[in-house]
Amino acid sequence: MLDQEQKDKLGQYLKQEGLIHSSDYEIKPLSGGQSNPTYLIQDKDAQFVMRRKPFGQLLASAHAIDREYRVMHALFSSNVPVPKMYLYNKDIEIIGAEFYLMEYISGRVLVDQTLPESSKSERAEIYAEMNRVISALHQVDFASIGLSDYGKSGNYFSRQINRWSKQSLEGEVQINDAMKNLIDWLPQHIPQKETVSIVHGDYRLDNLIFHPNKNEVVAVLDWELSTLGDSTSDFFYNCMGWKIPYSLWRGIGGVDLNELGIPSLNQYIEMYERNNHCKVENPIFYLAYNFFRIAGILYGIANRAKQGTAAAKDAFETGQKAGPIAQIGWDIATGKIQL
Repeated sequence: MLDQEQKDKLGQYLKQEGLIHSSDYEIKPLSGGQSNPTYLIQDKDAQFVMRRKPFGQLLASAHAIDREYRVMHALFSSNVPVPKMYLYNKDIEIIGAEFYLMEYISGRVLVDQTLPESSKSERAEIYAEMNRVISALHQVDFASIGLSDYGKSGNYFSRQINRWSKQSLEGEVQINDAMKNLIDWLPQHIPQKETVSIVHGDYRLDNLIFHPNKNEVVAVLDWELSTLGDSTSDFFYNCMGWKIPYSLWRGIGGVDLNELGIPSLNQYIEMYERNNHCKVENPIFYLAYNFFRIAGILYGIANRAKQGTAAAKDAFETGQKAGPIAQIGWDIATGKIQL
């Protein structure tokens, strides 16, 4: 949380920018934001959401809130629903870290992927809508909205595997054997074909805001890991939930999908193929790679928890999931877990 001096400096700055009209404003943490702390700012006339970098020493290239701001600002006029961006500020003298402000959007954030409060037909609609929106993202002409330089071209998987391998190996928390095996296995199984698009990098149900009364996505959030990359990989990140046990973390593995009205993994893949007029190949690599990648992210959270710089109170518990997630990825790669 911000101390009183930081709050005063922020209030003065926001008044100068015309976003609030009184120094007597409220700021309070919002739920979520494992990586970048997130706050609700409001006075009697307006509401905004602020995202900032964490305080303390950070890994290189992590917590890229400038990229979050840039991609959402560019996508605002596209078919991908995002909040309106108001400002980005890199002056750490105001609150001690870079930050940006965006529109506050009310709606539903659905954390439990079994959707216990929805009917069978509503669950089918929600999963179809989630698929529709990621398909829309992968069809965006990124050059036409000024994002042709948003990521490096070519060798996407080599660069990503190197990045997460390096960050995992350099952290204070020791990685497990499954993660080490994936670090060795993945570079030898990279598909030759890459389909370049904007990739969200963390596209999952609880990073979406749904309309309060309709099964329609009104905002996609948390773009910190977005770049230009392989669209199929981005989609299979969204598919991991089908292989994560419900008892472990944000998964639907092991639940009766047909009874709930949730599409099977194969049905969800076919839905994406129809939406994008494509054929998905090499699903084992894409799933294994994504489990490796999220394990790398979780090891990063575990390291921040150990250092005391984590944004979320449950960071230690979340970081503990890194090993089991890496194990699922290795079990997929070796065929122990079938698609």
